[in-house]
Amino acid sequence: MGKEKSHINVVVIGHVDSGKSTTTGHLIYKCGGIDKRTIEKFEKKVGYNPKHVPFVPISGFNGDNMIEVSSNCPWYKGWEKETKTKSTGKTLLEAIDAIDTPSRPTDKPLRLPLQDVYKIGGIGTVPVGRVETGKIFGGMVVTFAPAGVTTEVKSVEMHHEQLTEGLPGDNVGFNVKNVSVKEIRRGNVAGDSKNDPPKGCDSFNAQVIVLNHPGQVGAGYAPVLDCHTAHIACKFSELVEKIDRRTGKSVEASPKFIKSGDAAIVKMVPSKPMCVEAFTDYPPLGRFAVRDMRQTVAVGVIKSVVKSDKQGAGKVTKAAQKAGKK
Repeated sequence: MGKEKSHINVVVIGHVDSGKSTTTGHLIYKCGGIDKRTIEKFEKKVGYNPKHVPFVPISGFNGDNMIEVSSNCPWYKGWEKETKTKSTGKTLLEAIDAIDTPSRPTDKPLRLPLQDVYKIGGIGTVPVGRVETGKIFGGMVVTFAPAGVTTEVKSVEMHHEQLTEGLPGDNVGFNVKNVSVKEIRRGNVAGDSKNDPPKGCDSFNAQVIVLNHPGQVGAGYAPVLDCHTAHIACKFSELVEKIDRRTGKSVEASPKFIKSGDAAIVKMVPSKPMCVEAFTDYPPLGRFAVRDMRQTVAVGVIKSVVKSDKQGAGKVTKAAQKAGKK
């Protein structure tokens, strides 16, 4: 028999929460114990581009690399981030300052989910909500979906101060003409009647990830969906395909059921008229939580929507008709 290879045994001693397994795994990789291609496969499945994320070693207890550069880790050369503008730095504060601020989608059509509707004496009906996309201003003709009510906006206010226009991120109240509090309600969406007005939907396809469900989820399951301000029961009418939650690639076509940890494309049908949008078009109206048994059992994003031709009452107020002729 040939001579056996000599081995070195390395014993790593540490607390269960001290990152012992991570340290050991990193050591094995650096010593060549794990093939580089294997690591590259895992990096592709991580769900984000590491070049876009700064990694900063810090100690909150000692203040290392929090605001000022620490002398306790001379091996650390700093972080580099490749996004719209290339950024470099060494501290956590610099990394926070380098975060790209999201642009306000003022160029998109108006979408304003209603949080509530009030009747105020001497003023009239005042819906309130957060402007998600677009602008709202006095004199604008808006359509409420899925109620199908079209009317003119008299004025817009925020924190009891009148605005010339409400922009994305603003929580506004706006006075509407000839509409009662019974005709529109929380969960309705207001939009510009002349620029891609919102509509109700018959069904929609969504990418759903099951987080915590004690059993199996199959076709016919009817939990409650919380999407923007709407709270409506929706039926899982068809499990289209099971997918890899990291890569998005199809794993199984038409599965019988899905369980905790699974991701799938699901066709969903609301039990009542509901206004939603594809996530790619209007992100705030295209993501939802699935609620059942007093907990969130799944989350999802909407891929496509089948819009409904039936638009509730189909009411167009005289004020809206008059404003439309201007």
